[in-house]
Amino acid sequence: MKGIVLAGGLGTRLYPLTYATNKHLLPVYNKPMVFYPINTLVRAGITEILIVTSGPHSGDFISVCKNGKELGVTHLEYAYQERPNGGIADALSLAEDFADGENITVILGDNTTDVDIADSVTKFKKGALIFLKKTADRKQLKRFGVPVFDRNQRIVKIEEKPQEPKSNFVATGLYIYDNQVFDFIRLCKPSERDEIEITDVNNLYIKHRELNWVELQGFWSDAGTFETLYYANRYWAEKEGL
Repeated sequence: MKGIVLAGGLGTRLYPLTYATNKHLLPVYNKPMVFYPINTLVRAGITEILIVTSGPHSGDFISVCKNGKELGVTHLEYAYQERPNGGIADALSLAEDFADGENITVILGDNTTDVDIADSVTKFKKGALIFLKKTADRKQLKRFGVPVFDRNQRIVKIEEKPQEPKSNFVATGLYIYDNQVFDFIRLCKPSERDEIEITDVNNLYIKHRELNWVELQGFWSDAGTFETLYYANRYWAEKEGL
């Protein structure tokens, strides 16, 4: 299993903080934000990792993450997304050569979680597995992909940023895919936001009855807004004993 950290975009929701550096290099308590998703992968036994980044501060990753050895990474590569607003799936498409036919675990670069996903990684065989988090916060539900369930709690569709969410779960930005994910990406057309949406990719897995899900039971938060950046900082400061 190989790991992909998607750390592109321009971080516009965090201006003016991101005028000077990439969003994923901002501090979350005592570490750069991107260290948290890398650590999630390494804890799960995934030590071959690709970081996909974009924008004017992409080069900063090399001086921060270096070759990954200090983070427990045995092999670290970088890829550059030429269109920063191309979407998550567009960024993931750059990982095809790196994946080299293997299954991959994908995590967004602003995800912070203390959940150990090693069991899910070990048991994964084929298709797609997405990690969901339950929330009653409707503001959160409108920011992410939200699954629609049937009576058997199987996902029948994922709706991107719905105004009327049909469940209390959000797609966290943590996924495991088999190698057909790259074929599915090629089938997707840009959305109204002119992005290749990862939700469309997941819906293709649903169409082929090859998508399963797991609920994250521990802490999880993105850090892509001022509110969630503060929330993540507070949690990790308290966890580290500040």
